[in-house]
Amino acid sequence: MTPQSELRLLPWSGPDGKPCYLSTDGSGGYMSRLADNIEAVQLGTATDLLERASGVLGDQDADPDDLRLMLTELTGALRDVLRVATSRGHLLAVSEPHS
Repeated sequence: MTPQSELRLLPWSGPDGKPCYLSTDGSGGYMSRLADNIEAVQLGTATDLLERASGVLGDQDADPDDLRLMLTELTGALRDVLRVATSRGHLLAVSEPHS
């Protein structure tokens, strides 16, 4: 098992919203590739939502239900993007040579 600093935060939560981690020595394994693919989907979804949100916010006739739905979707996407950023930040910190 790798040290705690080398655990990868996965892009999904476990029971009760607790974070899930992957202990691996390489990035080519099945779970690493699965996590990479899910992160890519999450980032793409966030990009799409951002474009849709601009349209909804620019629509003077958007009703409160539309705005609430958009805010709910954006909150979930932001949570996913923050998890990806945290995971990648940890991966960068582990892979950088120590001075």
